[in-house]
Amino acid sequence: MIDENNYAIFNSILDNDFYKFTMQCAVVKLFPEVKAKYKFINRGEHKFPKGFGHALRSAVNNMAKLQLTRDEKLFLTDTCHYFNPAYIDFLEGYRFDPSEVTIKQTGEDLEVYVSGYWYRTILWEVPLLSLICELYYELTEQERWPKERVISNTLEKIRLYNELGVTFAEFGTRRRHSYRTHREVMHTLSTYKGKSFIGSSNVHMAMLYKVKPIGTHAHEWFMFHAAEYGFKMANALSLEHWVDVYRGDLGVALSDTYTTDVFFKQFDTKFAKLFDGVRHDSGDPVEFAEKTIAHYKKHGINPMYKYIIFSDSLNPEKVESITHSCKGKIGISFGIGTNLTNDVGLKPMNIVIKLTDVLTNDNEWIPTVKLSDEPNKHTGEEKMISLAKELLRIKD
Repeated sequence: MIDENNYAIFNSILDNDFYKFTMQCAVVKLFPEVKAKYKFINRGEHKFPKGFGHALRSAVNNMAKLQLTRDEKLFLTDTCHYFNPAYIDFLEGYRFDPSEVTIKQTGEDLEVYVSGYWYRTILWEVPLLSLICELYYELTEQERWPKERVISNTLEKIRLYNELGVTFAEFGTRRRHSYRTHREVMHTLSTYKGKSFIGSSNVHMAMLYKVKPIGTHAHEWFMFHAAEYGFKMANALSLEHWVDVYRGDLGVALSDTYTTDVFFKQFDTKFAKLFDGVRHDSGDPVEFAEKTIAHYKKHGINPMYKYIIFSDSLNPEKVESITHSCKGKIGISFGIGTNLTNDVGLKPMNIVIKLTDVLTNDNEWIPTVKLSDEPNKHTGEEKMISLAKELLRIKD
């Protein structure tokens, strides 16, 4: 019999990806009446043990106890000047509502759904994925490497990245092995960072280890705009609204929600100058870099004044290859996730939670779509995917 009280528990409301808070701030300001639905997608076809759903339910219920502490509020106020006082006060009053999360287990299959106002539900994705990962390893009784090996493995990566002369941030919250592993990795990174390690996408970890919280926006920001305003307007309006909220801060644009080629058609001189750089998250990274460099040159911008953050399934080999191909041609940095927080001798989980529907101003639920630079990463209903491809002239 599973003891549901002995497993994963979140210790901080800030134990979440930074871009969840930056997007939440923007949603509170611009789209406070929008409702949203999210769905858990088990890409790796993992089999969940008996009682897993009940253990996850217990962990989710416990999250209702979380609230912003005085020290956390001071950290946000001192570190994130682009968050207005009204948003930080809002976050102080925010509480997770477990009734927004539906969990169902049938045999070895797990279903998880989130539904409610977007400004509230936007914070559920990353904690849910983290809980699912940690509970999965606990309840299937899989043993990770001992602490000493996790540390030495992390140290090898730091040494390589320092030798390469590149910067990187830790992006591994959503598919981490466990909170304990995350802490061990972050302690190692922050202690032996050299010039390479520059921050974390996890706000709680950034606060604990005195590094910079890093992030801007995610695919769901663009997916919402496509549902609300249409596929052809999605990229431009997403960027425009981001600039309206942050006025030049948080200036890295995500490029692949509706393929990079479509993105660059609307990433005109105005946006190319306003944003500090772009993030790569799917497709061939070197090909992407070449397109990005050509795009900046086309608009009369020196690519060395801009940069690319690479964040797609990175490991030391990929980082080294990308560095050799791109260094000296454009600024580069790396957001490394699972390979840092779940490289512990076990097979990492392949799971995601995606925005599936939004309730628009017309009071209709509209399905959302994401068209990655890799066709097997497309998400959404087939009918809507086909419509998006037709309107955007996309051919696989």
